[in-house]
Amino acid sequence: MKLVTFTSAIGSGIGVIRDDGAVVDLASDPGLPTDMAEFVALGESGRAAAQRVLDDSASTTVPEPRLSAPIRPRNNIMAIGKNYHAHALEFSASGFDASETTAIPEYPIVFTKALTSIIADGEAIELSSDPTGTSDYEGELGVIIGEGGMNIGAEEAFDHVYGYTVINDVTSREVQHQHVQFFLGKSPATFCPMGPAIVTRDEIPDITKMMLRTRVNGELRQESEISLLIFDIPTLIETISRTVRLEPGDVIATGTPAGVGLGFDPPKFLKDGDVVEVDIEGVGVLTNPVVE
Repeated sequence: MKLVTFTSAIGSGIGVIRDDGAVVDLASDPGLPTDMAEFVALGESGRAAAQRVLDDSASTTVPEPRLSAPIRPRNNIMAIGKNYHAHALEFSASGFDASETTAIPEYPIVFTKALTSIIADGEAIELSSDPTGTSDYEGELGVIIGEGGMNIGAEEAFDHVYGYTVINDVTSREVQHQHVQFFLGKSPATFCPMGPAIVTRDEIPDITKMMLRTRVNGELRQESEISLLIFDIPTLIETISRTVRLEPGDVIATGTPAGVGLGFDPPKFLKDGDVVEVDIEGVGVLTNPVVE
């Protein structure tokens, strides 16, 4: 099931993408919430209700829907730094990692991105949010938490995964370096494109076999199988939930592979007129223009 948040001439809400591409409005069932995080919290009962709406020929389809970011979590976006070996090495060699103690981390590096950085598929990444001119792209798999909790063991972690989305963890490299931490450099307005949809976990039996690819103006920059994560999804959920109470709808951006702009000589930072596409097999393609 592919779930979306939308606006249209008939209002805003959440819906399911039908096989023919049409968006079916879940408001056809008045008992369902109109906020995606609240819907995710319903778990299997919510998905069953959504399937009934999808199967009902009388359900409303949304005219000319405009997709918003698929979810706005309660907590900041939780993200993982240096979680592919080749990217960890390229970041170390770049000189931008002012906090480095070792090139390959011993434990997951966890930071957050402000909710105000979230934008949708098709919306513009605004370089004016970065005063340093060092804005960079990072294609990533986003994991959506279903059932929340604390002290979730790795062996049960996938039971807490609701689904997946695509994230571009846009970063101001110089701000990241100046402050010797990640939050400010990761959180400028428009620096968290997300979407276009949430694909429920049952649609992808083994997410680790999927390929992630990032293109800038059609040029392939990043390409990796998700299986090459240093710290896999169960490890990330176990680590975060030891101290953070995860909530339904929380989002974990799992890290980016090699090929980001700072890894080139000279660096290929984003510029006005660029178009960035992050493509994850089975999950979707997230496309965003870049503007001054």
